[in-house]
Amino acid sequence: MKINSAEFIISNSDVSKCPLERIPEYAFIGRSNVGKSSLINMLTNHKNLAKTSGKPGKTQLINHFKINSNWFLVDLPGYGYARVSKKTKEVFQKFITDYFEKREQLVCAFVLIDVRLEAQKIDLEFINYLGEIEVPFCIIFTKADKISKTKIDSNIAAYRKALLANNWEEMPQYFVTSSLEATGREKLLAFIDGVNEDVFKDLNQF
Repeated sequence: MKINSAEFIISNSDVSKCPLERIPEYAFIGRSNVGKSSLINMLTNHKNLAKTSGKPGKTQLINHFKINSNWFLVDLPGYGYARVSKKTKEVFQKFITDYFEKREQLVCAFVLIDVRLEAQKIDLEFINYLGEIEVPFCIIFTKADKISKTKIDSNIAAYRKALLANNWEEMPQYFVTSSLEATGREKLLAFIDGVNEDVFKDLNQF
C-alpha cells in the first residue's frame, strides 16, 4: 500500500462523537512511551502527524486520522502510566473500553509492545481483554533496532509461552518494527491493505 494522503480529522473522549463514516478503522494502543506516535509517523510517512514525546501519557484523547480517504488510523491513549490522578486514569479507561466495545467501524486493533522488555503483565492483561470481547487484533513489537535479533526472538517467545499458558491456542499474529529504520512498514501496510480489500468486498458490513 502506498500512503497518498493522511490527515487529522478529530480528537475527542466520547465514542459517540467519533466520525460517522462507515469506513474501516485500525486502532493503535499500547503502554505509554512504547513508541506509538513514532510508529504512526513512520507508517504514514509524515514526521508530525502524531505528536511524539518522551513524556508518558501525551496522548489523552481518541485521535482519528483519515488515510488515503478510505480508512481511519486511530491513535488511542496509552495504558498503564502512573503519573496521572486516579480519577483521570478511570476516565481514560472508560472511554478506551467504550471505544473497543462499541465502535462498529473498528476492524482491527494493534497492541504495541516494546520488544526490549520481557513479557509485561499489563500487556498480557490487555491482550486477554481484547480476546474476551472478541476484538480482532495483532501485536506490533516496537523498537527492534535497540536490541539484537536473538534477544528479540527470546522476548517474543516469552510472550508466546505466557499466552499459551493462559489458554490461547496460538500466538496472535505479530509484526516486528523499528520506527527509526522503517522495519516492518511494508508488511504492516500490506496487512491493512488486505483487510481493507476484504471489507470493501462486503459493503454490507458498513
